Amino acid sequence: MKDIKLTVSELVERLKTLRESASLPEKKRKIEILEIESTDPNLWNDRQKARKVTQELSDLKKELEKLEDLSGTISTLEELAKEGGITDDLGKDVLRAEKDLAKFELTLFLSGEHDGKNAILSIHAGQGGTEAMDWTSMLLRMYLRFCEKKDWKTDVLDSTDGEEAGIKSITFRVTGPYAYGYLKGEAGTHRLVRQSPFNADKLRQTSFALVEVLPELEALDLPDIEIKNEDLDWQFFRSSSQGGQNVQKVSTAVRLVHKPTGIVVTAQNERFQERNRENALGLLRAKLWLLQKTKEANVKKGIKGDYRPASWGTQIRSYVLHPYKMVKDLRTEVETGNTEAVLNGEIDEFINAELKQLKPS
Repeated sequence: MKDIKLTVSELVERLKTLRESASLPEKKRKIEILEIESTDPNLWNDRQKARKVTQELSDLKKELEKLEDLSGTISTLEELAKEGGITDDLGKDVLRAEKDLAKFELTLFLSGEHDGKNAILSIHAGQGGTEAMDWTSMLLRMYLRFCEKKDWKTDVLDSTDGEEAGIKSITFRVTGPYAYGYLKGEAGTHRLVRQSPFNADKLRQTSFALVEVLPELEALDLPDIEIKNEDLDWQFFRSSSQGGQNVQKVSTAVRLVHKPTGIVVTAQNERFQERNRENALGLLRAKLWLLQKTKEANVKKGIKGDYRPASWGTQIRSYVLHPYKMVKDLRTEVETGNTEAVLNGEIDEFINAELKQLKPS
């Protein structure tokens, strides 16, 4: 192991750089402003604004608390290293602090416009029938495992099962600090090569799935986008998803059409129609933001790193299970032969490499 005193000295310098780059005075001032807003007795007259204020306040407080805890830990390690009490336990504490510091350093790359938001992630099966739908379910499991490891909450908003196996498409919300910032780079086509489990001859099969990632946005986040009631066509139908007797007997599922753009979204996994209406409106809001960014990208020939449109022509990662095992990111060249770990949600290496490659906006 590298000399512990040297390692601790490096941690102290990295922490100093991090604190200088983390906009701490601005964040502390933001907390003061949000605390004042949160005590306004009229705040909850606007539930959407209230949720936005309380969530942002909670996230900022947690971020600063974790940073202060880390600062205290590194300060203690510095004192112990100076005293010369080098032990195995100290070495383990230094390694732990190094990992925690690296996580904080990564957040410096999460400075995009909506990086701090929750994420809405959709997976769509491509060509390949049952094979592609099974691949979609495998990717869903991978992302759910990744979210579990980060203690992020996931809620399915809409899903369509495959005829024989797997999933045709699924959309779910990911709730957690910087969920969109971390996941935005997953947008694009994911390619799987394997021996077919659905073919008696075990032929080699290539399957594709498209991943779309959007930030969960409130109306307050999009002052330039107005959604008029007269532009909306609400349609209701019986949900095909699980949700108890209420789902089976009542038209709780929602299909929402935005007439000016032709955008169509559906939400059917909640037991009550009102919740599905809220989810559908949130999906539409995110899609309109995406449309706006696409138009800007066409004008600017590519905008800053916080946005990258997902399309079938944008293949980002290849997962080969046969004749050899390899997962390779086509953008960063990061690769691993441990395909089982990747499909179990160990995708941090790929996500971190992509974040560091993007330019903070």
